[in-house]
Amino acid sequence: MNIGFDSAEILLPNFNQIDGTRWSVVACDQYTSEPAYWEAVAATVGDAPSTLSMILPEVYLSETEKRIPRINQSMQTLLDTLLVSHPGAMIALERTQSDGCVRLGLIGAVDLEQYDYRKGSDSLIRATEGTVLERIPPRVAVRRNAPLELPHVMLLIDDPHHTVIEPTLTDCQGEEPLYDFDLMLGGGHVRAYALNPRQQANVKEGLASLITPSALQECYGDPALAPLLFAVGDGNHSLASAKAAYEEVKAAIGEEPAKTHPARYALVEVVNLHDAALQFEPIYRVVFHCDPADLLTSLKTSLSELHGTAPAQTFRYITAVEEGDVTVPHPTQQLTVGTLQRFLDDYLQSHPEVEVDYIHGEDSLRSLITDGNTVGFLFDGMRKDELFRTVIYDGALPRKTFSMGHAPDKRYYLECRKIK
Repeated sequence: MNIGFDSAEILLPNFNQIDGTRWSVVACDQYTSEPAYWEAVAATVGDAPSTLSMILPEVYLSETEKRIPRINQSMQTLLDTLLVSHPGAMIALERTQSDGCVRLGLIGAVDLEQYDYRKGSDSLIRATEGTVLERIPPRVAVRRNAPLELPHVMLLIDDPHHTVIEPTLTDCQGEEPLYDFDLMLGGGHVRAYALNPRQQANVKEGLASLITPSALQECYGDPALAPLLFAVGDGNHSLASAKAAYEEVKAAIGEEPAKTHPARYALVEVVNLHDAALQFEPIYRVVFHCDPADLLTSLKTSLSELHGTAPAQTFRYITAVEEGDVTVPHPTQQLTVGTLQRFLDDYLQSHPEVEVDYIHGEDSLRSLITDGNTVGFLFDGMRKDELFRTVIYDGALPRKTFSMGHAPDKRYYLECRKIK
């Protein structure tokens, strides 16, 4: 069975000779409105070898054209002078988060032929949220002439019995770590182990067991479903850009040569959805420049006309003068946020003056309800065990459905892989 995940030639510096803390920096799509954070990163790195020189933090996207040549040159220099090849590598990872919890992961390569981010996809690897196509070209521009990739993509597996990643890390205890150091600026700690051939075979066998007909029956009630093995938790637009760059390569060289081209694959970290350290948090909605009475009347009318089969849902609205609950007896969407977002998308079409923002935290939302033209919506977050079922039955989730951890706990760049 082609499970779309395998070992890869992974490139790492010799951490006996360089400072791992200064080498590894957080994902480029974090702190996008906080240049001071990235200035602190640069100050921490100084003139030490670092992945910072090989990435484009999105806070600097306006400087893409100027920065890309320097990034590509830095990649080539580090490839020629510092990075050491680990062929056929798969890595087991222990990440201590900023809250002290330990998250476990596996690092390997996914086959981009098995990935499709379009809504309604039935591929083995799928997006969990809608992909904004306008966000792909700048990322493809970074990747197009780059000799290396550095992953910050996190894929999730639905393994409620903890059969794949957890026993692999247990099997690694007592071995010499491949790397082991603190991460900068509150990012916690990282320790990793190189898997031997037996351990790699066990990983692939365990992953394959998650998508057998009996597993699909147990988890989702239908053995004939198109299996979903990997759901993109973080970095969907980066993975979509890797796919777009690979399609460019395939168009240029032809399908047959592309089958063995390194651009066909992307390095990722795989995490179990049921890892206790992994927490989902809801992202609430605030509607600005609206007539609350009209909005709420339209909402209640629209929801009363739904005749779906999903379980009943409830959410809370907040205005400057009142708050209350709205119940949806027969929703067509699996998630409360999906039901609300579908209504808001339709409402905005006929009310162009209205704006919606996406807010983390109830206190932050309530602080924004300051006038008579604003409505906030609160709802329960998606349970982790709802993610795969919803993606399978409804397709990609509504944008800004959930947040997976806090910024300092996102993946840090560390490993590299050749893509040319």
